Amino acid sequence: MTDSTAFPLEPSPFTGDSREVDAGACFDWLQQGWAMFLVNPGVWIGSTVLLLVMLMAISIVPFFGQIAAHLLVPLFGAGMFQICRQLAHGHEAQITDLFIGFRQHAGQLVMIGVVFAASIFGLALLAFLLVSGGVLGGVITGRVAGFGISFGGFLLAALLVLILSVPVIMAVWFAPVLVLFHGMKPLAAMRASFEAGARNWLAMVIFGIFLIVALFFAMLPLGLGLLLLLPIVSGAVYASYRDIFGGA
Repeated sequence: MTDSTAFPLEPSPFTGDSREVDAGACFDWLQQGWAMFLVNPGVWIGSTVLLLVMLMAISIVPFFGQIAAHLLVPLFGAGMFQICRQLAHGHEAQITDLFIGFRQHAGQLVMIGVVFAASIFGLALLAFLLVSGGVLGGVITGRVAGFGISFGGFLLAALLVLILSVPVIMAVWFAPVLVLFHGMKPLAAMRASFEAGARNWLAMVIFGIFLIVALFFAMLPLGLGLLLLLPIVSGAVYASYRDIFGGA
C-alpha cells in the first residue's frame, strides 16, 4: 500500500484565530518595538519622515485630501509592518518596503481604508450635528444657560465619538497585517482584528493609554517626537500581532 501524501505538506490555512495574552504583555510589545527601532534607526527615521511628508502633502487638499489620507493609512501601515518583518527575520529592510501595500493586496487594503474613512467621517458628521445642535440651543436659550447647553452638547459629542471610535480602531488595528501576510479578505481581517482586540481588551486599553500620553509628548517639540514614536509603536503592534496571532 503506497502513501499518496505529497511532501512537503501544505501548511494549514490561516484562519485568523487569536489567543488571549496577559495584560502586562503590552509592556513587552513596547520593549520589542524599541529594540526593533535600534536595529536600524536610519531606515525607520527615513521611512517615517517620508510617510509624514506624504500624508501632510495629501491632507493639504481640502476635504478630498483628508479622505485620501485616511484611505491610504492601511497601505502605509502594511509597509511599516513589512519593515518590521524584515528586521525581525534578520533581513535588510529598506525604505521602499514602505510601499509594499501598493504592490501587494492593494485592493483589499484600500477596502479597509474605505471602511476606516467612512467610519471616521461618519463619526465626525455625528459630532458636528450634536455640537451644532447644542450651540443653536444655547443661542436660543440665552447667555448663562445657553453656555451650559452648548458645553453639554460638546461633551456629549466628544464622549459619543470616543466610544463609537473604539470598535472602528479595533477592527482596523491588525487588519492590514492580516491581509498582507496571510491574504485574508478585508471583512474577515477586520472581524479577526476586532475579536483579537475584544479578547485582549485590558492589554489593548493599557497600550492605548500609553499611546495617547506618548502622542501628547511627541507632538510638543514641533511633532519631532513622531520620528521616534511611530517606529516604536509600529514595532510594538507587530510584536502584539506575533504574540496574539502566532504570526511570523
